[in-house]
Amino acid sequence: MILTDRQAIISELLRGETQLSVEYLATKFDVTTQTVRRDINALCDLGLARRRHGSVEPLTTGGNLAYGSRQILNRNGKLLVARAVAQQIANNSSLSFSIGTTPEFVANALLKHKGLRIFTNSLSVAQIASENHSFEINISGGRVRNQDRDVFGNSVETFFASYKTDVGIFGVAGVDADGTLLDFYDEEVRARDFIRRNCRESYLVLDHHKFGRSAHVRGGRIQDVTKVFCDRRPPEEICRVLENSGTELLICSEEVEE
Repeated sequence: MILTDRQAIISELLRGETQLSVEYLATKFDVTTQTVRRDINALCDLGLARRRHGSVEPLTTGGNLAYGSRQILNRNGKLLVARAVAQQIANNSSLSFSIGTTPEFVANALLKHKGLRIFTNSLSVAQIASENHSFEINISGGRVRNQDRDVFGNSVETFFASYKTDVGIFGVAGVDADGTLLDFYDEEVRARDFIRRNCRESYLVLDHHKFGRSAHVRGGRIQDVTKVFCDRRPPEEICRVLENSGTELLICSEEVEE
């Protein structure tokens, strides 16, 4: 199931609240309470929220959303980003992949390519890429985070530092208003930084919900990357930062060529 934009926004709002009333949401989105209740039912059916009488509350507070929830949120936007990135990648390229559901969508969009050499600490990216028998897949050792399906530890940083790849592909948990990149864990930031420093071109892949999203670990700035791929135009302040830095912004829309 693909969430509507309104449902995705409600899910994001719940990250910073203990409870939201149906009346508040109806007023905020200028829709009926019946429409809001249908949205809440959809979120609850997907395990993203819990119903309460006249309100809705998050299943958990703080931290990142569950892996399965992140796969569902703004799936269409992630597909558009993935298709656009795939058009930028030549056959026989070497690629470093970070963890995250958007990089996973990119990996899936690349399955028609040939001869890619992939380096990653994401078990999911490695599994997806293994469907193409012409790909060479290298995965780091370390501690497996079961719920996130990835690997972390000092060996991950050594792994990414051992290669110079053509393109590094990574996402972030959030982007602050001034362009600061944010994540939930220090080790996520360090791994992403090692990818960026050891590739010829760096691609930041994200959907528009990441702008203004809260996460507490700072890790670089959006203008540090070669290209930013997003499903919608970022806030104007971010656009100005990118324009002044020379970082290329690609808005990934339905018009992306097949």
